Amino acid sequence: MTMQFACFVTGTDTEVGKTLISSAILHALGRRGVRAAGMKPVAAGAGLIDGVWHNDDADALAAAASVVLAPQLATPYLLRTPAAPHIAAALDGVAIDPAHILACFGQIAQLAEAVVVEGVGGFRVPLTDDVDTADLARQLALPVVLVVGLRLGCISAALLTAEAIAARGLTLAGWVANGIDPALAYAEDNVAVLSDRLCSQFGAPLLGCVPRLAVPSAAAAATYLDLSCLPGWPASDLDSGSNIPS
Repeated sequence: MTMQFACFVTGTDTEVGKTLISSAILHALGRRGVRAAGMKPVAAGAGLIDGVWHNDDADALAAAASVVLAPQLATPYLLRTPAAPHIAAALDGVAIDPAHILACFGQIAQLAEAVVVEGVGGFRVPLTDDVDTADLARQLALPVVLVVGLRLGCISAALLTAEAIAARGLTLAGWVANGIDPALAYAEDNVAVLSDRLCSQFGAPLLGCVPRLAVPSAAAAATYLDLSCLPGWPASDLDSGSNIPS
């Protein structure tokens, strides 16, 4: 099987909606009949359910994907403690090896036509003493989708993250504004300035604005996204972009 599309989803911080947007991308791919797999290379925070360790983010990606993967392939490092990965790994007595993550990604790429890789936390989160998630993204060499959580301070966080992505020679293929703070004043103005600067300085288009959803789901979030400009995105008349703000 030939992989046609892949992307790395990162965020301006933790809890900004990376999993929701990653799941929405997987849902959109599935609607196009594309065999799509989700990968969460490192997940910190797990609970035991019927004798099996589960992570909410990893489970959400698996539910949205159309390709079923073995959990140890989709999430090579499932850590129990909800903490920074290098801390959680130390507590679990685990050494995170980027080479193992890359090998798992290579196997997934043989099983799917599309792969969505979700990072952990923000763009520069330590994995080991000398490797962070930015290094992992560089080694994967995938186009990056940036999720910006709309809250106070998001403009600086987004621009700094975009600079860090560019500094590693990666393509910022697009960004999503995710409404995580319903009380944010001047949210539209924040989106407007980011849309202008991320496009003019980094060539990254706005893929959509997802409001705070009463019941968050991959299907609901996908209706607010136009992903047709992403590199390798499968063409389809399902892409209407009707909810993308002008």
